[in-house]
Amino acid sequence: MHRLGRFELHEIRDGTFALDGGAMFGIVPKPLWQKRHPVDERNRIQLALRCLLIQDGDRRVLVDSGIGTKWDEKRREIYGIDQSVYSLDRDLLRAGCTREEITDVVLTHLHFDHTGGTTRIEGGERVLSFPRATYHLQRRNWKWAHHPSDKDAGSFRSENFDLLAGSGRLHLLEGQVELLPGIELFVSEGHTVGLQLVRVSDGDQTLVFCGDLIPTVSHLRSSWVMAYDLYPLTVIEEKRMVLAQAVEEKWTLFFEHDPLVAACTVKEQDGQVVVDRVIPF
Repeated sequence: MHRLGRFELHEIRDGTFALDGGAMFGIVPKPLWQKRHPVDERNRIQLALRCLLIQDGDRRVLVDSGIGTKWDEKRREIYGIDQSVYSLDRDLLRAGCTREEITDVVLTHLHFDHTGGTTRIEGGERVLSFPRATYHLQRRNWKWAHHPSDKDAGSFRSENFDLLAGSGRLHLLEGQVELLPGIELFVSEGHTVGLQLVRVSDGDQTLVFCGDLIPTVSHLRSSWVMAYDLYPLTVIEEKRMVLAQAVEEKWTLFFEHDPLVAACTVKEQDGQVVVDRVIPF
């Protein structure tokens, strides 16, 4: 747990999964990233499935919902999904919270590893995992998920979000917005269309949930982009702007997929933005 002013922040893990190392680092040569991210026999690297719970009085805001539990054994093996130690329900309970107590779910975007836990199987039927929550998403990402490009169609699984339509619980947003006092959502367009990131601030301290703009500490290098990014040059420019402000204002950056580091502050060193101090959660 990490306290930021009146906010109580909890790292919520939904286990780990594995993706091809080359896909995670694009054109970056393997010798440059494999020391920190060792590969298995299929060239996959282990990645965290890390969500963020923000408690503010009676409001409990969950940022992203992990990869979920609706996977068959074949696909669990393909993606190396491991929820034996950590899972969304267990980590919520560790934080003193249940699914029924979540008041808001912020979905950064609708890729399967960020929204898989939005629905679950109960009594043989799919239901919304957080029955009392309002689900916040950028309208442009909602539209894109229903008509994706050939490049990213495999990243969307409608079983994770189709129940939101007509549920009365989907809140579609248009650009940057203050969700609650001190909790701001802002838009990033490089990884996918209409991705939203979360900035939590009490005026003195700020934490930014980096989502897939900066998925791991290794991606602090502006030129290290993923093959999954739709617009790599946009990612590079967005990272430069976010990281410049993070260095200047001493933000804490929260990483969704880094296997070892949940959060850190950053500094500039020899022209590169690097980890300054790891922040415990």
